[in-house]
Amino acid sequence: MTYDPIRDRKDQHLDVVLAGGGRHARDAGFDAIRFVHEALPDLYHAGIDLGADFLGRRLKAPLLISSMTGGPTRAEAINAHLAEAAQALGIALAVGSQRAALEGGAGGGLNQALRDRAPDTPILANIGAAQLTQGFRVDEARRILDMIGADALIVHLNPLQEACQPEGDRDWRGVGTALEALIRSLDVPVIVKETGAGLSAATARRLVAMGVAALDVAGAGGANWGLIEGERADDPADKAHALAFADWGIPTTRAIVEVRAACPDAVIIGSGGVRNGVDVARAIRLGADLVGQAAGVLQAATVSTEAVVDHFEGVIRQLRTVCFCTGSPDLDSLRRAPLQSD
Repeated sequence: MTYDPIRDRKDQHLDVVLAGGGRHARDAGFDAIRFVHEALPDLYHAGIDLGADFLGRRLKAPLLISSMTGGPTRAEAINAHLAEAAQALGIALAVGSQRAALEGGAGGGLNQALRDRAPDTPILANIGAAQLTQGFRVDEARRILDMIGADALIVHLNPLQEACQPEGDRDWRGVGTALEALIRSLDVPVIVKETGAGLSAATARRLVAMGVAALDVAGAGGANWGLIEGERADDPADKAHALAFADWGIPTTRAIVEVRAACPDAVIIGSGGVRNGVDVARAIRLGADLVGQAAGVLQAATVSTEAVVDHFEGVIRQLRTVCFCTGSPDLDSLRRAPLQSD
């Protein structure tokens, strides 16, 4: 197999995350959010409605399997497991960056087989914002959408990662203008997400004005892509540079609250440091419509479809129990559940 720098880099990313590296030094903030316990719920646990609408489809639970990546050999198996699990669970799926597949490299399972594995699942294609000033236009967007039969396109914002990556794209001049042009020209929804440093209220308002279909705040508290790049760097100066940003970013809970206040009508996805179904409930209570998880399910995704299903069934069970113990028959009620003041 010939050397491919993108493939090699993505394999290194996977190795770092699976080894437990690249964790953010800052807490996502979920532990500070505590519900008032309802000791007398007038509910049937199994009858609680966890359904959520997303991209014109009804999900069985408000969950998004967030973007993951890796070299083509591992990525193909990971993507197959995730797609089959999303279909079985009735939740949404976002793929990792399709840059390598677009440029003619191995697709990592990012082809029509993905849609075949998940015919009823909202599937989100994915490209990095930095590529928007490097020849990625509407035609290229349609290619990656068609590649996997996607329902929408995610454009991910990762300036910290690019600044810490030895071979990163650091010229972001014109990216905002190019992003707005793509949103206005493309005839499918465009979702914009950060990658672990969070969206500010001001940036969220700017993106909503551009016409984005949803915002994924992807806050600080989970994977820190600056640190991940630092761990794979060979140059000590690169490692030291990345380490200085160990606690950089807006914690996930703060990002959800501030973006919801700034953009009351936006579709908001809360991700970044989500550990379990209690965190999912907390994110929804703070203002998220959907909740994404990536690193938390990555180990299961390397094993089997069944392991991914088992993981998310546990998350869903925990979310249902939070609803039960707050007297919330559905997610709208959960959004109004009282919180402890201390």
